[in-house]
Parts: sequence; structure tokens; C-alpha cells
Amino acid sequence: MRIGELAERTDTSRRLLRYYEERGLIVSTRSANGYRDYDAAMVDRVLQVRGLLDAGLPTRIIKQVLPCLDKPRSIHFPDATPEMLATLERERDRMTERVRCLTRNRDAISDYLDAVRSYVP
Repeated sequence: MRIGELAERTDTSRRLLRYYEERGLIVSTRSANGYRDYDAAMVDRVLQVRGLLDAGLPTRIIKQVLPCLDKPRSIHFPDATPEMLATLERERDRMTERVRCLTRNRDAISDYLDAVRSYVP
């Protein structure tokens, strides 16, 4: 598929897709006319990248963990350094705290809605 279709299917701008490719997060081939051509699997890959970015991971870390997200899930990190592992642990802990905060906020909103609805005839 061409970049426009990938952009539409993932709700991601073409500019951002080019950036992902530049960073090595997604790959394309080039047709004879120079247009980018993406495999259908890139839809899932872009969604994974976006999810990891939304979780707060930097692209340099995402590039390292993306191979672990492919199937089959055989995890092999020949270049895992203590620094990278420490970074991933910090990011995981930060995500855990964000999940706790989001859960508290969701529960508070639910309680508020329940209270308001109990007063509405």
C-alpha cells in the first residue's frame, strides 16, 4: 500500500510515517517511480509504535523493543546493556504509575456520574 493509504488506515500523518521510517521504526520498499510501498503488516506496526509513543517511550527505545513484539515472541536482545535495561525498568514503572493515576481518575469520574444520575429524575 502507498503512504496515503497507510496514513488513512492508521490515522497518522504522512509526515509522521516518513519520520518513523527515518528512525527505523517502519520499513517500506520503493516502486519504480520512487513511491513508498508498505506491506499490510505495517498497519499493526504503526499502531504499536503509536501506542508505545503514547505510553511515553522514546523512539530510540521503541526501535530496540519492536523486534520483541513480532510473532513468534522469541525475545533475544544481544545488544541489551545495563543502561537500556534500567531505562526500560524506569519506563515500565512510570507506566504503572500512570495506569494507577488513570484508574483513580476513571473511578472518580464514574463515582461522580453515579452521584449525578441518582439526583436526575
